[in-house]
Amino acid sequence: MNDEVEKYIASHLFEKREEDFEHASLDREIAFYDSICAGNLELVRVFMQPLCCEGCGILSEDPLRNLKYHFVVLAAIIARTCINKGMTPEEAYSLSDYYIMKVDKCKDEKGVRAAHIEMIEGYTEKMRKIKLGGICSKQVVSAIDYITNHLHSRVLLDDAAEELGLSTAYLSRLFRKETGITFSEYVNKLKTEEASALLLYTERTDTEISNLLAFSSQSYFIKIFRKFFGMTPKEYKKRYKIPVFETEKK
Repeated sequence: MNDEVEKYIASHLFEKREEDFEHASLDREIAFYDSICAGNLELVRVFMQPLCCEGCGILSEDPLRNLKYHFVVLAAIIARTCINKGMTPEEAYSLSDYYIMKVDKCKDEKGVRAAHIEMIEGYTEKMRKIKLGGICSKQVVSAIDYITNHLHSRVLLDDAAEELGLSTAYLSRLFRKETGITFSEYVNKLKTEEASALLLYTERTDTEISNLLAFSSQSYFIKIFRKFFGMTPKEYKKRYKIPVFETEKK
């Protein structure tokens, strides 16, 4: 193989890797905003990146001011994205103004980064209430909160009912009536949604994900995942995982 061919191959591989990085970054960013709008805090934490991470660019030579500028940009994007998904402009911009004013008073980077997390979680919580508020009773919203807060452990209807001070039979009937599926099906739906994100955007193995989400066994995890996605976790990962996430550690 002559030098010219080797240079061409090296150049092609470099360009391909750069394209993969750009594709991966964009897909992850879209998934981040989608998870906020879905009100899914667990997925938000999967996709969330540190404020002003590598590749974000420099908006000011002063580190603290640079961080604040990036915060303002992110606040504007999140506000507009949430408006497009159902939040009123008044509420979205009021939240944005609140968090920007809070950051403006920060004296150090630690304060700005804490406000960054608070803002993302705040918008996510608001969007969750918007998504559920019009279709679910207070009891079912509380049950869904219980599921979300215990997603990495076994989530049982009896435990949720006891926590909410309701009878198991009543909560079961009410939950199915308002969501269209059973309590356990909803639990599995949320668990597999998080599993799909972990498969695509982390290096966790199928077994690690199954254990993290407290499935009773690996075979049960595969069965439930296939039910919701029409394929096994390995097939899903092979079909949709962006190459850069597979080679990034090499």
